[in-house]
Amino acid sequence: MALNNPAFNNPAFQDPKAVKTYPGGQNAASLGGQTQFATAQHAGTDAAAQAQLEGMYAAPPAGAIETDRMTVEDTVWKTFGLFAILVVTAAVGWVWTLSTVAETGQPNILPWIIGMLGGFVLALAVIFGSRKKVRPLLIFVYAAFQGLFVGGISAFFEFLYSGIVMQATLATLAVVGVTLALFASGKVRASKRATKVFMIAMIGYLVFSLLNLVLMWTGVLPASMMFGLHSATIMGIPLGLIIGVLVVIMAAYSLVLDFDQIQQGVRNGAPRQYGWLGAFGIMVTVVWLYVEILRILAIVRGSN
Repeated sequence: MALNNPAFNNPAFQDPKAVKTYPGGQNAASLGGQTQFATAQHAGTDAAAQAQLEGMYAAPPAGAIETDRMTVEDTVWKTFGLFAILVVTAAVGWVWTLSTVAETGQPNILPWIIGMLGGFVLALAVIFGSRKKVRPLLIFVYAAFQGLFVGGISAFFEFLYSGIVMQATLATLAVVGVTLALFASGKVRASKRATKVFMIAMIGYLVFSLLNLVLMWTGVLPASMMFGLHSATIMGIPLGLIIGVLVVIMAAYSLVLDFDQIQQGVRNGAPRQYGWLGAFGIMVTVVWLYVEILRILAIVRGSN
């Protein structure tokens, strides 16, 4: 059901039988010592060997390094690693964007554009390339470009509305934290019906965004329309704000789907390298969520 995030459109996250196609088969996917112990019981009755195997059985379960299999914990650490790269390059993008303010009075949008285009190209390379092989280096470079984009766009909005970046960051952390807590507690789960509704809404939003972009490029709409900073309202509420709230809900549900697919990859016994793909998918969704929250706050601040 990885309909939301192309990063998870891979047999490792989709096919419950995929583990059989990986080196080592299901025996290699075992995360504990139970398989080794059960096998040893049939191998012989030597007392010393039996005692040793019993010690292995009582030992803590093997992790991702020992099994070379994907685990939730290992994927979490990989996710933190990617966001560390993003934060570093975001700082570069922030400084670069504001470097022209003293001279021209306006921020430099070049870091934002470079990060957006570079991130888009690398995302496609990661998604399509992962069908044959997961390449962590591409994912690292993607995180770097995403950081440049996030830092650039954050500095641009901070220039317009002081304090907005801190608000957007806290709101994003809150949404991610609540979504993760609800998912971990089992209170929120992905369903086929909800995913179908999500896909319809997502396609509609993409069509709307592309149409909006084309109308801006052709001069029919002003450039401010890119982020919904316009006066169109429904019952007194800015249209951009309504759309933004709906998109944040979609992004939160996309996170639920991402968490679900990571768990599926672990159950399938996917190789450890697929943890990078899971971390990549989480980053794509979280950055999307952050930008949408930033846009919503800009609409609210701009209408006051």
